[in-house]
Amino acid sequence: MNNINFGEEFWKELEAETPATRKCLERIPETLYEYKPHEKSMNLGYLALLVAEIPGWIRDIIEISEIDFATYNHFKLKDTAALVAHFDNNIAGAKRALQKVSNEELKDMFYLKNQGHVLFSSTKKENVGSSINHMVHHRGQLTVYMRLNNIAVPSIYGPSADERSF
Repeated sequence: MNNINFGEEFWKELEAETPATRKCLERIPETLYEYKPHEKSMNLGYLALLVAEIPGWIRDIIEISEIDFATYNHFKLKDTAALVAHFDNNIAGAKRALQKVSNEELKDMFYLKNQGHVLFSSTKKENVGSSINHMVHHRGQLTVYMRLNNIAVPSIYGPSADERSF
């Protein structure tokens, strides 16, 4: 008998990842938004924005069932306070959607599109889980950029070289 509520399980996972992610975003100064560690790398501002926006994808996956690159409205990055507020808003929206979604609804399809053309589709459940992983992956990249710029890296799953919690 399977009594797992996947929306609740994803909510718990997102809740666990939120504090460290927020700490990282709070430490990114606007003066470094254009920084790139390599010519093929994305700039720090875009990376931080990506981390802040991914929770909004979770809300859209559940409530809209699609994201279209051509019409997706990216937040206009201006400063750290606005970036963190955007993250907080996206986390709140994702949590609200996860609290309401049923296991049955998570079996429905999600579509990633570009100008209406389907690029990818799979269940909402698969996409919510991969979006949380995607956020964690890019947060990891963000910590490397932070280290390269002498920005203190917060403790995430345990102590960092900057924040020892022994």
